[in-house]
Amino acid sequence: MGKIVGGIGTSHIPSIGAAMDNGTMVGEYWQRFVNGIQPVRDWMEEVKPDVCLIVYNDHASAFSLESIATFSIGVAPQFNPADEGYGPRQVPVCEGNSELAWHIAESLILDEFDMTIVNEMDVDHGLTVPLSVVYGRPKAWPCQVIPLAVNVVQYPQPTGNRCYNLGKAIRKAVESFPAETKVAIFGTGGLSHQLQGERAGLINVEYDCNWLDLMVNEPEAAKKVSHTEYLRETGSEGIEAIMWLVMRGALDDNVDEVYRFTHAPVSNSHYGLTILENASDRVTEGAMSTEPNV
Repeated sequence: MGKIVGGIGTSHIPSIGAAMDNGTMVGEYWQRFVNGIQPVRDWMEEVKPDVCLIVYNDHASAFSLESIATFSIGVAPQFNPADEGYGPRQVPVCEGNSELAWHIAESLILDEFDMTIVNEMDVDHGLTVPLSVVYGRPKAWPCQVIPLAVNVVQYPQPTGNRCYNLGKAIRKAVESFPAETKVAIFGTGGLSHQLQGERAGLINVEYDCNWLDLMVNEPEAAKKVSHTEYLRETGSEGIEAIMWLVMRGALDDNVDEVYRFTHAPVSNSHYGLTILENASDRVTEGAMSTEPNV
C-alpha cells in the first residue's frame, strides 16, 4: 500500500530558482544557503520517494482571480513549467502519477473535502523551486509529482485547522492506495515576507522560529493560529505557512525533526526548511545537525 515516508517544509522563493538556473548561486551571499540545503538532498537520496505530493500556491500561472478554488489537485500525466512572464524555467517537466492522484481526489471528496480536479495545468515557482531545493538540477526529476494547490492569495483563505485536517485525509488516502508507493509530502511557502505596502520587506525571524517549534511539536496549537496573527506577525505573504500544516497533518502527532535550517534574508524573505519523520517509523538513521537560525 501507499506510505508517507516523511514531510518536508520549504520556502519557495523565486530568486532561489533564478540563481540556480543562471549559475549565480555563488559567493558569500549564497554560501550558507547552499550548505544549509545539502542535508535535504542527502535525505532525499537516502529515502528515494516514488512520489512527491507538493502543497503549494499558484501565482496566477494556472489560475486567476476569475475563478478561485480553495483546494485543487492535479491529476494529469505531466505538468510543464509555467511561463511567469520571463519564459518557463529551464527545469524538467514534472511526470505525474494519475492513478494515485485520482485515488487521492476521490478519497478526499468522499471525506467531504471539496477538491477542484485539474486535468491540465502548468506549475510555477511555487512547485518547481522546492524540487530544485531538494534535487538540484537533474536532467529529469527522480520522482513523480502530484501538485496540490491551496488558495493563500485571495481572502478568505482556508484556516490552519482545515489545512491540518486535509493533511490527515491525504494520509488516509495514500495509505489506502493498493500499490506500494513511497510518498514524501511537501508543505511550501513562507516564511515571513511582505511584498507591498508600508511594511514591504518585513521579516520576523523570532516569530517564524517559534512558529516552527509549535508546528513541529504542538500542531494542535499551531493549527489555531489566526489569519490576523499571520498577517500581523509575518506579513501579507507569510500566511503561506498554512500550507506547511497540510504536510504536518499527514504525519503522526509525534514526529522527529530530522533537520531544520533557516536563513534570512533570501531575497526579501525568511527562508525555512524542515525534514520531519514519524517518530514511530523512522526511515533514516540518526539525526542531522540543525543549523542555527540566522
